[in-house]
Amino acid sequence: MTRLDPFYLIVPDADWIDRLVPLGVKLVQLRVKDTPEAVLRSEIRRARDTCHRHGCQLIVNDHWQLAIAEGCDFVHLGQEDLAEADVGAIRRAGLRLGVSTHDETELATALAAKPDYVALGPIWPTILKKMPWAPQTPARIAAWKQAIGETPLVAIGGVTVERLPEVFGQGAEVAAVVTDITLNADPEERTRQWIAATRRYGGGLGDLPSNAGSPAAAPLCPAGHLPHKGGDRPGPTDEALGSTASAPSEDGGHRWTATGSPETEPERMGHPKSTQAPVDLPPCGGDVTK
Repeated sequence: MTRLDPFYLIVPDADWIDRLVPLGVKLVQLRVKDTPEAVLRSEIRRARDTCHRHGCQLIVNDHWQLAIAEGCDFVHLGQEDLAEADVGAIRRAGLRLGVSTHDETELATALAAKPDYVALGPIWPTILKKMPWAPQTPARIAAWKQAIGETPLVAIGGVTVERLPEVFGQGAEVAAVVTDITLNADPEERTRQWIAATRRYGGGLGDLPSNAGSPAAAPLCPAGHLPHKGGDRPGPTDEALGSTASAPSEDGGHRWTATGSPETEPERMGHPKSTQAPVDLPPCGGDVTK
């Protein structure tokens, strides 16, 4: 089974990685959007080198070809990117794979790719941007974990240090964070708080072993879908994992520089919405949305 540090930091550029990884971060995602390839390659190289110096696993969002070319550890894909990616090429290059999910159909798609982790979100309301779908709720974490078995589960969306006991208590192995750190008045101190809080859950793993193949995930419930309650069932959302924004605004998200100052740029850190339409399927089991 792939072993992940329980503290999963997500940042928009290599400056943030240079700033926070030396504090003891062991798992970080670089999520760069709308950037020329030459700049993107430079960002990935900087992030990779910093992570290697400090024993940190680097996850590259979306750009799987560059992640392969630059010898990174992991690639994270949303549902649309997963549909277009060459998963075989990712595996042959020795990279591990993480996938975002928001509903049962997306979960089935993700499990078919045999990912090294599955991400679920948003767990709580977030300030990433306006979303038309209900938060997943912590109870959804338990249902997702039951479905995926030993595959690590990452919870994302509205997670803070104070909410970590509930996240891990419901079965997630990893808690991902964006704005609880990037919007904090003292990102370094908040990062230290996250490191200290997650240590009891296995934090500070350092260099992680190469994945030798994740065990098969546990089957879904007989109908192939997790329990839900009719119209209350959370549906697809904007990709929660790897998204970030500052305080809510009407004209889009914000980008944070490594100095912590917001730079308005509509949808800078947004992720395309899933094109998977919600499917109204019969539930199997109890209500997990409360």
